[in-house]
Amino acid sequence: MDSSQFFGIASIAYILAMVSYIAYLVFRNGTIGIIATTITAAGLASQTIAFILRGIEFHGIGQMGFMRAIPLTNLYESLVFFVWCLIGGYLIIEWKYKSRSFGAFITPIAGMALAFIDISGMDKSIHPLIPALQSNWLLAHVTMSFIAYATFAISFATAIMYLAVTTDKKDASYSFWTITLGVFLAILIGMGIDFLVFRVAESSPEAFIKSHLFKATFRNSSGFIAALSYAAAAGFIFIVWKYGSALKRIITSFSIEPDLLDDLTYKNIAIGFPIFTLGGLIFGAIWADQAWGRYWSWDPKETWSLITWFVYAFYLHARFLRGWRGANIAMVAVVGFISTIFTYLGVNLLLSGLHSYGGQ
Repeated sequence: MDSSQFFGIASIAYILAMVSYIAYLVFRNGTIGIIATTITAAGLASQTIAFILRGIEFHGIGQMGFMRAIPLTNLYESLVFFVWCLIGGYLIIEWKYKSRSFGAFITPIAGMALAFIDISGMDKSIHPLIPALQSNWLLAHVTMSFIAYATFAISFATAIMYLAVTTDKKDASYSFWTITLGVFLAILIGMGIDFLVFRVAESSPEAFIKSHLFKATFRNSSGFIAALSYAAAAGFIFIVWKYGSALKRIITSFSIEPDLLDDLTYKNIAIGFPIFTLGGLIFGAIWADQAWGRYWSWDPKETWSLITWFVYAFYLHARFLRGWRGANIAMVAVVGFISTIFTYLGVNLLLSGLHSYGGQ
């Protein structure tokens, strides 16, 4: 078996785990919870094997040293590594806090990342490193960046859970998290419709998103279809807002304390922030100097990385020096992950710059 087959097994396992964790949360059946954990662990093991095999295959093509054979050279590989970090981090949390309830909120992020890979039709083949990537700083910069992204994703999930548990419809923070979640899901659905409509006609999978992003829905040439898409999205977001309180009842039925969710959000950001600072910004600047002859060039990826850094720096500043607690600080964590997602994917897909090879 090669790496793609193990990646396929891991993808199926994570999707099954996502369904199992949601079923566990709804039916509160301990057996289903054990099955969900088992499937998740099996998926992580399969993905680990796949990652090692892909590294060996990559090394065979490029005949490079170990440090340059790490398969983190394009959007597909970085997404796969992000999911690996996310699932690994989640299993540590499940083991430490003896609670499987978080799985219903964290595994969907992994499931959506895997769905995005297939929806976008991105290239999964192995290519030799381009000159800009032939640096040993690649391992430190990219690996640490995605470890930080994974901790930010976990903080996003726990912050959403915190907001769901502690807010009511009369609160502005309730509208914030339900609308954010609704928009997040509406965007994914829109991209899925793009895939169904355009993929057959697209000869270059990598150009799919840049050529057709939301062209089947929100950016359709037909004004009627575009207006209908916005109306459908608004209706969907309203439904999420209307029935968001149901999530509160489900979470509280597992006796998950809001303080625990707040603590998990803080700890993941406290771990991810210095890793992102060192790996994403400092090591990235060193790598940029080697690749392009300057430490900082205000490339869109660099600019948005700095914006993301400021958001999480504000989170820690507000918590420690301003004493922020509760819904306000949880909303900052959610905003931080939105900025992270745009830095990670939005810049590659919507903007151009020196990091554009990351989208190929």
